[in-house]
Amino acid sequence: MGSSTEWQDRKYTETFESELRGLERRRAADPNCTIADVEGTLKHMYIMDGSDWLGRGSVQDAVMAATIAAYEHFIASWKAEKT
Repeated sequence: MGSSTEWQDRKYTETFESELRGLERRRAADPNCTIADVEGTLKHMYIMDGSDWLGRGSVQDAVMAATIAAYEHFIASWKAEKT
């Protein structure tokens, strides 16, 4: 029997990988996409995450955390690539 948080871990991983693939596709397909564009979206996600005064629930919390982590990872990797 799996742990009670196993489904959250799976959802987090699934979302993280999906968001990362989407960001990579966006960068490859849109020559006008910049780090600043992606950082702007991340900034709005931080605001949305902090505005959760009604409560999203555990599924959406996992999705939001994974999405933010994917954006942070993508931005850090892109910046490291430039140095």
